[in-house]
Amino acid sequence: KMSEFSQDIKKFNGIYKLPVNTLPSLEVGVPAADRMTAFKDILMEEIHEIDDIIAAQNAGEDPLKVLTMLADLLGDIQVYCASEMAKFGLPQDQILSIIMQSNFSKLGADGLPIYDERGKVMKGPGYWKPEPKIEELLTSLTK
Repeated sequence: KMSEFSQDIKKFNGIYKLPVNTLPSLEVGVPAADRMTAFKDILMEEIHEIDDIIAAQNAGEDPLKVLTMLADLLGDIQVYCASEMAKFGLPQDQILSIIMQSNFSKLGADGLPIYDERGKVMKGPGYWKPEPKIEELLTSLTK
């Protein structure tokens, strides 16, 4: 079953006359590479908005205002990415579940996170890449 958020994204794309594919497809009304380039450019504009949030934090802005700005930015990025997934017919809920399960597989044999000296999370002995399972999912949807 599709999450309410994923349903809202499809509704959003429909209202704004953005493509919605029900199956995985590179057919999005324009060459897929052009669509991906536009996505990257717009996403980078969104990401650069973090500079305003950092400046607000450094200027001593009220913490609630900074958190509100951050929540809006991160929410916008999630909505934008989800809308893009709908354009390409990528099943967001299932794909994110696979990716999260892969992330959980990074734990060490003792079930605890492994960090390097910088605090970066390292991959444990049971780690598996999500791409094969994502490919399997997309294959099952296109047959």
